[in-house]
Amino acid sequence: MLNFVKRLLSAFNTRIGLVWYLAIFLWIKTLIAYISVFNLRGVGVVDNLMIFINPFSFTIAAFSLTLFIKRTPIFYTAIGCLSALATLILFGNINYYREFTDFLTIDTIISGSRMFGTGALGVDSIPTNMWDFIYWIDFIIIIVLFIVKRIKIDKRPIETKRAFTWFSFALMLFGLNFWAADVIKPQLIMARAQSDKTYVVRYLGLGPWMLTDSYYTHLANSQRANAKLSTLQNIQKYIKDNRYLAPNITFEQSQGVQKKNVILIHLESFQQFLVDLSITGTDNQQHVVTPFLNSIYHSTETYGFNNFYSQIGQGKTSDAETLLETSTFGLPAGSFLSKDGATQTFQAMPSILSQTQGYSTAVFHGNAGSFYNRINSYKSMGYQNFFDQSYFDANNATLTSYGVKDKLLFHDSVPYLEQLQQPFYVKYLTVSNHLNYDISQDDWDPNFKTTDSGNKLIDKYFVTAHYLDQAIKEFYDYLKVTGLYDKSMIVLYGDHFGIPDSNSADLSTILKTATDAPHFNQTDYNDFDWTQLQKTPFMINIPGNTSGHIINTYVGELDVMPTIEHLLGVDTSKYVQFGQDMFASGRADYVALRNGGFVTPTITLPSISSKVFYDTQTGLPITAPTPDQVKYVADTKMKVAQLLQMSDNLNNQNLLRFYTPDDFKPVNTTNYDYSFKTTLKRLANQQKSLGAGSTSLWSQNGNKTSWNNFITNAPELINGADKPKYKPSK
Repeated sequence: MLNFVKRLLSAFNTRIGLVWYLAIFLWIKTLIAYISVFNLRGVGVVDNLMIFINPFSFTIAAFSLTLFIKRTPIFYTAIGCLSALATLILFGNINYYREFTDFLTIDTIISGSRMFGTGALGVDSIPTNMWDFIYWIDFIIIIVLFIVKRIKIDKRPIETKRAFTWFSFALMLFGLNFWAADVIKPQLIMARAQSDKTYVVRYLGLGPWMLTDSYYTHLANSQRANAKLSTLQNIQKYIKDNRYLAPNITFEQSQGVQKKNVILIHLESFQQFLVDLSITGTDNQQHVVTPFLNSIYHSTETYGFNNFYSQIGQGKTSDAETLLETSTFGLPAGSFLSKDGATQTFQAMPSILSQTQGYSTAVFHGNAGSFYNRINSYKSMGYQNFFDQSYFDANNATLTSYGVKDKLLFHDSVPYLEQLQQPFYVKYLTVSNHLNYDISQDDWDPNFKTTDSGNKLIDKYFVTAHYLDQAIKEFYDYLKVTGLYDKSMIVLYGDHFGIPDSNSADLSTILKTATDAPHFNQTDYNDFDWTQLQKTPFMINIPGNTSGHIINTYVGELDVMPTIEHLLGVDTSKYVQFGQDMFASGRADYVALRNGGFVTPTITLPSISSKVFYDTQTGLPITAPTPDQVKYVADTKMKVAQLLQMSDNLNNQNLLRFYTPDDFKPVNTTNYDYSFKTTLKRLANQQKSLGAGSTSLWSQNGNKTSWNNFITNAPELINGADKPKYKPSK
């Protein structure tokens, strides 16, 4: 045994041995991640064999290139950096997958680096695990062996012929891997990469996936440069023939919301199952998670949709914003706003409402403006004001990993909100209910006890959701006492799932006792359940309305924009929008998912690559589909693919630069300045110049602030930890 160990160690002393050892170490680490994090499972022996082989075949081919390096310092530096980079990419995918249930792309890495570089994203936001050290333990071992001189530097360069032999062998392994993958899944790279990246990772590995993504990113950029007007005209014809629906005039005009303020409240990571959910707390008593939102949902002033689906991709929250305010999908990979938001030509809801209805527009968000490139994207969308973290007191007590706490955001926004001219269109992006669901103990409601499920992430999720519910109630109380409530239409929506798929089996054990979904349980949790967990709340709260009720129509985030516009009396027929009015007749019977799957009232296909589809009402797999069902699924898949492709063509090629609707002016981003002093001066001058014609709450209140009407129990205000950056002079 001792001699065997010595022989193993001696192999480290050769360049070839070191290359193979590092490749094997990375192979083992990747397999651990495949099983424990990515949950990659093949169908049959061949599939699983491909999963087992692919991390090594690509790695050894890449690492073997270093054998051509003759100079000793450069060789050891190159193989060390290459191995570290490969491990860093693996580790980055592990942490990204834990939160987003997806793999990293080049765009994601670039935008993430910008967020870290500008301070918009902190290290504490990364969902690490106590066992993550195993992904770095090989480096620790090798460094220790170098220090104790059990590994020696091999100063003998590898002959070019021998290096070529080793590289050819490694390349042959990868070639066989690639050939087998193409046999199993024909045209894997060309046909599958943009529809289901899991297949590329399953059969080829993380490295080939990222190279594939780089190719598609380059292709998208080329498409933008070579875009043609005829492509846009085809899209317009497609929308006219397949997507546009005229408003339900009788219904929508009866709501009386034209010229009312519109307040969008973005419920971060808020899933539909939280509505009406009671949990068994640590005190063995039942606790309602979101009592206030429940009351809004069931109010006769509210139209609530119980089959509203998130349609986001990798861009998550930014994708939700893209869907809601442009009625187009995010990109197949990466965040659209991060990648192209600064240069895109939008005909977005804020600019449409501003130009056609005279609305002033604003966003309130407690994170840095650089997050998801919002500070530039919002200008392209035509937002006149963006109150980001620079407008609030940002310190350790007031911040979560993703920005200012929700209670403080609502409270400290008042001095800015009350200066906006009415009607206004404003969006509040909440952040406290964001993974990792960490708020300080002082912010916990002492009367609310969460679960003791054994999964801390889930237990904390209920706490932060409850906190968000309280924050919204405080904001509603302010709106009512100031009279803004009666002058507004309030739209509340969840942007995407909160509990990652890797934790959903544990979540299902709680939901099976708290909901009427018996298929949610730990033993048979499946892709259908995960698709259903993409449901988020959507509520249109119209004060004074008496006919509100729960609506069962199957809808998605894509449909929000035309719905709101029709309620406000906007003619959407001249705009390029893929959504359909939720209240209109003749709607398509499917909700398209970004992964190519869909949900209909009868059948759910979790993704384009799914081999099983499910009965939407029972959650059971349809094991013996009828010919009509098979045809229906095939036809709907084609419709979804066409819809996604049309949207991608529009955004990737920036086609709206070729078309300006009547009575609409292209957005000039140079007209907008979101800096603190400039914004305050502009708002003050606007009220002064309008004089008695000013419609801001500040002016209507006799040039006095309404801030004292906002009552909150935020501990940061009570103990003086929050010092609002701007206080009204009167």
